[in-house]
Amino acid sequence: MINQEADTNPDTLRISIDAKATVKLGSFDRGGKTRVCTTASDHDFATQTVTPYGIFIPQTDELFMYFVSSKLTSDCMVDILPDWWQTFRPRMPQIQTLVINQDNGPENNSSRTQFMKRLVEFAKTNQLQVQLAYYPPYHSKYNPIERVWAVLEHHWNGSLLSDLDTAVQFARTMTWKGKHPLVKVVTQTYQTGVKLTKVAMAAIENQIERLTDLGKWFIKIAGPTEA
Repeated sequence: MINQEADTNPDTLRISIDAKATVKLGSFDRGGKTRVCTTASDHDFATQTVTPYGIFIPQTDELFMYFVSSKLTSDCMVDILPDWWQTFRPRMPQIQTLVINQDNGPENNSSRTQFMKRLVEFAKTNQLQVQLAYYPPYHSKYNPIERVWAVLEHHWNGSLLSDLDTAVQFARTMTWKGKHPLVKVVTQTYQTGVKLTKVAMAAIENQIERLTDLGKWFIKIAGPTEA
């Protein structure tokens, strides 16, 4: 119901966010098939990994993809949001509410103090109401972006992802409903384990609203115009 209301309200934009499983980079066999004759290494010599993180807009079938070489932390996820928003917002200046569909992961669940703190800051800075609509455990397949990751995996299939540039180029040439994604690389290194004290988190809780009986699954964060 929340998603339906968002999709019919011209002042609301719904996005679906999630990370794909971390990908090893190197000249080794990943399984799958390719039309190009390929020779892989005998052993897994991967020295680098990358985690694709996506923002998908179901209403317009647009995909924004970020390749993260650091740990995908709460800070990393929320740093990606304003980068995407500044790119997208000029097209829809009327948007006042952002509904975010996502899984209840360890770095982005509503009990993750640093994640909630950074989202409150994002909402205030951009004068947005942010609504978090989580999918419960074992229901992540209903998150729209999950279908996108399947397309990416099929696109690069058995090809050798020898380095970051190769993986990025594969991502840029994939299509979803006839559209190529906008792909960026995140090079910043993020510290893990950042969290708030109980006192600091109590102040954040005063700035958010948890839906009765669904406290950890649906959260409203008001921007400054609604505070």
